[in-house]
Amino acid sequence: MKATLLESVFPTDTNPQGTLFGGQLVAWMDKAAGIAAMRQARCTVVTAAIENISFKVPILVGELVELKALVVSVGRTSMVVEVEVFREGPFGSDRELCTVGRFTMVALDEERRPTPVPALEPVSQYDDD
Repeated sequence: MKATLLESVFPTDTNPQGTLFGGQLVAWMDKAAGIAAMRQARCTVVTAAIENISFKVPILVGELVELKALVVSVGRTSMVVEVEVFREGPFGSDRELCTVGRFTMVALDEERRPTPVPALEPVSQYDDD
C-alpha cells in the first residue's frame, strides 16, 4: 500500500536561513507513513518508531515537497513504511530526492490495542498507480 502527499513550504515552516525545519519535514513524513499504513491495515495506526532519516539536500522556502510512502513489510500487528521526499520548484522544475526515512507503524483496534494487519500485496515501485 502507498500514499503520496504534496506540501508547499511557507516562511513559517523555515528557519532563519530559509530552509525547511527538520521537525516539520519529519511530521509530514509521519503523516504520509500513517496514511499508507492505514490503507494497509484498514484501521487506525500509531507510530512506534522512526529510524534512519537521512537529510541529503535542503528544502527551500517556496518549493514544493512531494512525499511518497510505501509499506515495505508487514508483521503481525506492525508495518514498516519507507518514505521518500522530493523537492521541486513551485512550477514543477528541478525535482530532486532530498530525504529518505523508515517508519514502523502499529495497527490498533477500537480499544487501542495492537490488532493483526492483512498480508502485504506486492507493489513494484512508488510510481505505480
